[in-house]
Amino acid sequence: MSRTRRAALLVLAVLLVLPGSRRPAARQAAADPAPQVFRSGVELVNVTVTVSDPRGRFVSGLRQDDFVVLEDGVPQEVSYFAAERVPVSLGLAIDTSGSMAGERMEAAREALDRFLHRLLGPDDEVFLYRIAERPHLLQSWTRNRDEVGRALRWIVPRGGTALYDTVAEALPLAQEGSRRKRALLVLSDGNDTTSIAGPRELRRLVRERDVLVYAIAIDAPGEETRWPTGGQRPRFPVPRIPTPFPMPGGPPQWPGVPPPDPGPGGGGGRVLNRGAERADIDALRELTDASGGRTEIVRAAADLGPVTTGIADELSRQYFLAYASPQLRDGRWHDIVVRLRGCDDCIVRARRGYLATR
Repeated sequence: MSRTRRAALLVLAVLLVLPGSRRPAARQAAADPAPQVFRSGVELVNVTVTVSDPRGRFVSGLRQDDFVVLEDGVPQEVSYFAAERVPVSLGLAIDTSGSMAGERMEAAREALDRFLHRLLGPDDEVFLYRIAERPHLLQSWTRNRDEVGRALRWIVPRGGTALYDTVAEALPLAQEGSRRKRALLVLSDGNDTTSIAGPRELRRLVRERDVLVYAIAIDAPGEETRWPTGGQRPRFPVPRIPTPFPMPGGPPQWPGVPPPDPGPGGGGGRVLNRGAERADIDALRELTDASGGRTEIVRAAADLGPVTTGIADELSRQYFLAYASPQLRDGRWHDIVVRLRGCDDCIVRARRGYLATR
């Protein structure tokens, strides 16, 4: 090899290891930064807070100093605060059992389509689960609203309702969302008929996840089912025979038969009878309230639009706090209480605590 060629190769090698040679990659990383992900746990605890007045109107204009966050009764220093809209990773779980056929499914499609295309922000991401005989993921995380809309349009309601199993599968996926705020919206018109999981398991899962859970329960006694295609029933079968409703720690309960009182902490709730259907509203509220979300009850399918609009508005107007927990990874539950200075009649909703995973 000639001296000239050796010198050229040496200069090339030096250029490859110089810091300046890496600048294009650095510029690319700066142009496309990885999203900042806040994980629940002992290092940083996220708290999404909804503040409303006694009439249910959102209270805006609050500052970080207006909030007091207590962990196990001890005040914590808030290290992150956001009053503007925070992008959300939102999971949708829609009941597609036979009882949703007709007007209810049409109204649900219309409400969720409006939610997707008009109420969510461009940086929000969504997934879609179908609540049927068993959980079925129709669309994983995406920012493409049309993909979710197409999945909704292809749904044919039939079969039973694995509500609890679907929520149990959807919660871990929601936790994996890449946005700072994570939420799950569940829409159903009746009771669980085919799940293995029950309310107690779900309460534990909610406690372990940093996910806001919202539920919309359609409870319309005497509502007539109307078919959208010339009044003709679809050809798929609609189940008429009730199936057992599994209750952890006890015998199966049949729709229309009130469960025995399980005592304090047993998870039983007020049952709303609709013939062969039953919506355990208290069980839903226990799940949603513990996460900082809420349960809405609608009496007619036509009310789904305003309710989904209200939930979308709430997600866009919440306060987002984070603090560094002093606790070790002790595997224990730690209570969280959020209070507001100078507004005694304000209603504050937030997650009730977190599990310090090992």
